[in-house]
Amino acid sequence: MAEAKSGRDVFDVAIAGGGYVGLSLSLALKKSDPTLKIAVIDPKPMDSLAGDPRASAIAAAASRMLDQLGIWQDLLPTAQPINEMIVTDSKLRDVVRPVYLTFDGEVTEGEPFAHMVPNGEMMPALYNAASDLGVTFLAPDSARTFRSEPSKVELQLASGDAIEARLLVAADGVRSKLRDLAGIKTVHWDYGQSGIVTTIRHERPHQGRAEEHFLPAGPFAILPLPGNRSSLVWTEKTRDAERLVKGDEFTFELELERRFGHHLGKLELAGPRNAYPLGLTLARDFVRSRFALIGDAAHGIHPIAGQGLNMGFKDVAALAEVIVDARRLGQDIGGLDVLERYQRWRRFDALQMGIVTDVLNRLFSNDIDIVRAARDFGLGLVDRMPRLKSRFINEASGFAGPAPKLLSGDPI
Repeated sequence: MAEAKSGRDVFDVAIAGGGYVGLSLSLALKKSDPTLKIAVIDPKPMDSLAGDPRASAIAAAASRMLDQLGIWQDLLPTAQPINEMIVTDSKLRDVVRPVYLTFDGEVTEGEPFAHMVPNGEMMPALYNAASDLGVTFLAPDSARTFRSEPSKVELQLASGDAIEARLLVAADGVRSKLRDLAGIKTVHWDYGQSGIVTTIRHERPHQGRAEEHFLPAGPFAILPLPGNRSSLVWTEKTRDAERLVKGDEFTFELELERRFGHHLGKLELAGPRNAYPLGLTLARDFVRSRFALIGDAAHGIHPIAGQGLNMGFKDVAALAEVIVDARRLGQDIGGLDVLERYQRWRRFDALQMGIVTDVLNRLFSNDIDIVRAARDFGLGLVDRMPRLKSRFINEASGFAGPAPKLLSGDPI
């Protein structure tokens, strides 16, 4: 680790945020160029990573990246492949929920379009791999403020320490403090919805099938986990979501059963209940001189398409490639001309996905009969068009558009 004349530690890249995206970037950079000096700054102690009971949908392209980074084979024993997906559209009181759209789960033979991976397995795997390669972790701590200069950025940390870096990457979430400090504006609106996330245990096996039920309050997604368990992402109006999460378990399970149905037998809670407010947040710019946004700090979208984390992994693959290529060419990795390549690569895709999820949420989160009839006709039409379905699967798998090398499973 280098040291400035002032006694401060000096890094090539400082990453503010030690979640999936920040850890993945540190690992991708260090794996591609071991000479890079990388710091990850996070307010949470790193030994808390294994305690997350949730699970995440990892698209096929992202799993190829994690394989290239050396951790996917360690995650596979606890990962659940999604073998099939069905889409229904109904009212809450409907006795029968007709299936309007089905997707087979493979993008290539033997390669599912997505896996469900426990966060409590993925986060420690990312941390341990990055640590083994020499990434420096400053935790618990956080970046309080920063100042960009022509050749470096100076960070003042909450602990009172200060560090320097050639590039600061903000991976500090949808309410990014660093994004605000950089003067980057956002487009934002609130949906008046919250996503309830929990894990349930059921009597019968799910056979690796994911289900998305479009109900009047919003999508109700059932995502398979290993064993007779599933992860739920349940959209409700914020007031109702808070009531369900804070209420007694018996009432919660009754409401859950009304939406889940009885096809997998008896249901019971197998994890904590949490609710997260939903909205759309898109940064107007992804970069400044010596500063870049990735993950939710750059784009926070509705979970209706299950692409939030996978978009963050796309950011990681693109930014890592831009940084490593620039370093090999002798360019300044924090220079605006270098970082604008990353912005061109990722900003339009993020805007496009933000618009798609916004339109889908507005289209399906209502109970207007004429709208329901039109969207059900559209779903049924797509189900009869194999080429269009293949295109949707390709998009969900993370392979649409020009892909960075890591998302194809290739080294940088």
